[in-house]
Amino acid sequence: MTNDGIAVVDRGTRLERWNLELIVSKDKPMTGETQPASVVIRSEHLAAEISPHGAELIRLQDRDGRDLLWNGCEKWWTGRAPLLFPIVGRLPNDVAMFDGKMFSMRQHGFARNKQFSIVGASVSECIFRLASDDETRQQFPFEFVLEIVVAIEDATLRIGATVFNESSRAMPVSFGFHPAFRWPLPYGGSRQDHEIRFEKPESAPIRRLTDGLLDVTASTEVFEGSIMSLDDAMFVPGALVFDQLKSRAVNFGVPGEPSIQIRFPNLPHLGVWTKPGAGFLCIEPWQGYAAPLGFTGELKDKPGGALLAANATAQFAIEICLQGAKRASA
Repeated sequence: MTNDGIAVVDRGTRLERWNLELIVSKDKPMTGETQPASVVIRSEHLAAEISPHGAELIRLQDRDGRDLLWNGCEKWWTGRAPLLFPIVGRLPNDVAMFDGKMFSMRQHGFARNKQFSIVGASVSECIFRLASDDETRQQFPFEFVLEIVVAIEDATLRIGATVFNESSRAMPVSFGFHPAFRWPLPYGGSRQDHEIRFEKPESAPIRRLTDGLLDVTASTEVFEGSIMSLDDAMFVPGALVFDQLKSRAVNFGVPGEPSIQIRFPNLPHLGVWTKPGAGFLCIEPWQGYAAPLGFTGELKDKPGGALLAANATAQFAIEICLQGAKRASA
């Protein structure tokens, strides 16, 4: 474990743990024309489709084919479940500072716009890999490998991210998951009937963003309790950001109906976002968040992030579990 509570593991140990049935040689991953447009994995209860572009989950369905994930409609938002790396949120003027030098990096980093290689796949698991290249070094002057493992077991989808710092110096890193779930879910109930139920009672400030940066002074909102009712009006000011969260799991859905549980055991921050009127709700576990208003320092000193030692490895994970769903009647 690092000082930030991030799990650090040996690369070989992690790959062995996934125990893939079919795996492409790590020395010759699928790239270019040999790579399929997407990978589909499944269990008896769930099916998922993952694109090599950003290693993004682009479809999640229950066993009856009901969609749980947003479809990326251009009218509202083309994302579905992007991965955020090496930053979460925005930086002042979209500029990262390393050793006094400025590097341009847009909101949420570059991983979501990069093509990953498919390293391995089986019926229920797949592995994607992104390595530093000339394009990433122009934004983030470090050598790294980012591996994404997506696995389904029963009614749970797990996405694990492993970051390898292959540089000879410490590397600042943030990572975030950004899944957009259908709102409403396909199990009955209106949008207003849906709620987020937190694992633990909370007494947490709700942060808001100003020009994409964390504004810790503008809002006096505080979330108290374990149940958050949902309506479009709460998102008119933008995303809700929790930087002092006790819970590491939440449930999303209508009471008494099938719901989605999102577990994020080693991610301390959470964002909740939609565009008012859109048919999705993003529930986003993060390590890190947007730079605070007025922040002018180096990326390694930005609040919320982690500093990964040279040649060290960090892991981040999310589990999405469908609870209470029954087969649709004929």
